This record gives sequence, structure tokens and C-alpha cells, in this order.
Amino acid sequence: MAKTSVGIAVLYTLFAAFSTVINIGTQMLSTWVYKGPYFVEVSILIGTAAGLPLRYLLEKRFIFAFRSNNIAHDGQLFLLYGFMGVFTTAIFWGVEYAFHLIFATATMRYVGGVIGLGVGFYVKYQLDKKYVFVSGNKQVAV
Repeated sequence: MAKTSVGIAVLYTLFAAFSTVINIGTQMLSTWVYKGPYFVEVSILIGTAAGLPLRYLLEKRFIFAFRSNNIAHDGQLFLLYGFMGVFTTAIFWGVEYAFHLIFATATMRYVGGVIGLGVGFYVKYQLDKKYVFVSGNKQVAV
């Protein structure tokens, strides 16, 4: 696919959709396996962690065409990528949990999750484009 704005948007949307399926699917599996205290919160956390490394690799290569200098640099970029995700994860978790509290059904919680992920992915792209995958992002000595 060409590196046009439309091509990038299509790829990013596909990656976001794939990540959403992984996230929500992992949440569903988690709530099936664990029904103890804070099962909703645990499932949201596990779902979030499930898709993060794959999204990082896909976006780094296919969206931003970014090459890290070495493994240490790649690790630093992943940490920065994850840090940027803290803000967008708060959006996602907030919307999903609000749907959980308002509607009190698993279906509506997952609907809230999908909405929250969609908004979060848009914000995440903007943050990553501006702060993570930029040509001036040189390796910092560790």
C-alpha cells in the first residue's frame, strides 16, 4: 500500500481494529477465567497489555517506517510509546468503565471499550507522530 495519507489511515485503522479484537477478546477470556474481586478491572488491564507489543511493532514499521538504531534504542522507543499510551489508555478505560457503571451489562461495557479504544487510537496516533516516531528521536545513552 502506498505511503499516502489514505494508505496510512487505512493501515492504521486495520491495525486498530485488530488490536481492538485482541483487547476485547482477551477481556472476554479473562472474565471467563477469573470471576473474583475486581474482575472487570483485571480484564481491562490484561486486555490492554495483550495488544501493546504487537501494535508497537506494526505501527513502527508500517505506519511510521521508523528504524531504531539498536535493541537498546528500540527498548527506549517502546517505553516512550508505552508512556504516550498512558494518556490514551486513560481515555479508553474511562469510557469503558463509565459504560460498565451506567449500563451494568457486559455488552455495553464492551461497546464502551470499542468507543474508548477508537478515541484513544486517534489521540495515540497524534502523540506518536509528534513525540515518538520522529526523525530527531535519537538514541539516548543508557
